[in-house]
Amino acid sequence: MDQRLHDSAFLRACRGEPTPHTPIWLNRQAGRYMPEYHQVKGKTPSLAFFKNPDLAAQATLDAQRILGVDAAILFADLLPILEPMGLDLDYVEGVGPVFANPLRSPAAIDALRPLVAEEGTGYIADTVRNCRAGLPADIPLIGFAGAPFTLASYAVEGRGSRNYIEVKKLMYSDPASWDRLMNKLVDAVADYLGLQIRAGVQAVQLFDSWVGCLSPADYVRYAQPYTRNLITRLHEHGGGAVPVIHFGTGNPALNGLMHAAGGDVLALDWRSPLVATWDAVGAKAVQGNMDPIILCADWAAVETQARALLDEVDGRPGHIFNLGHGIVPETPVDNVKRLVNLVHEATRR
Repeated sequence: MDQRLHDSAFLRACRGEPTPHTPIWLNRQAGRYMPEYHQVKGKTPSLAFFKNPDLAAQATLDAQRILGVDAAILFADLLPILEPMGLDLDYVEGVGPVFANPLRSPAAIDALRPLVAEEGTGYIADTVRNCRAGLPADIPLIGFAGAPFTLASYAVEGRGSRNYIEVKKLMYSDPASWDRLMNKLVDAVADYLGLQIRAGVQAVQLFDSWVGCLSPADYVRYAQPYTRNLITRLHEHGGGAVPVIHFGTGNPALNGLMHAAGGDVLALDWRSPLVATWDAVGAKAVQGNMDPIILCADWAAVETQARALLDEVDGRPGHIFNLGHGIVPETPVDNVKRLVNLVHEATRR
């Protein structure tokens, strides 16, 4: 790894080391709130946009340049990884991602094809290379994927869910099929993120966006062992030099268990008190955790909330400023730019 990347504020914070300022990047920093995003996307359908290395890289690079954040995150989506495994994915206006053939039987799970990432998702490696070529030499690039539980939930439910009925029916009624499904997804995500690492990302984030629906006991039984296995394999892919950020939402009771599952950085949503959680779980580094909807308020409210979080952390090494979830489309761009500037200026050391 280039020394300028190794010494970047973001990667230093991932290692729990002191930084010249608190690094900041934002979930969904390349997104629909930004006019430049719409200029790049044009009328390209969402799935084709994610798979176009030139367009996806441009969206990634524009967000980093316009906002001045300390890291870029690959513009991609969690779900196209499932397509080459045999699931038919579409993005439906007003609904979101939909699978036409959700996994509702042991036979369907057994029919899932193993992912060969270079063949089935080779476009992601091209996007990584395009991003790395266009980024400043001292700005790390973050790759990402869905965690096994969240991918399994999408694959079984077939679309977004409020009660997770189908996935929980499978977990509770047929644990053997659940185990086969989760192991297939661990293999797929390990290969997919391994491809991103080889192509040139400096860190990876696991998004377990739906894990908050689980009780602590169910997390330990149905999710944690698979995530732990995956993170171990990711550390092997990265040779110990590529940090893994572990992010889940919706259930503060899982924070300690998620930390125990592994990862170099524990990313928190806004429902958890950041410093108290940091102390309780003993993490080396934490990421978060402002409520993204605060950015939809007036600037005075944004500034008050951001300064309160910075005061709480008080310059402690190992903090990466982020939101507790992604930027929403209604967010004023100026608030995002001013937030990045505020974090940099208020924490210069």
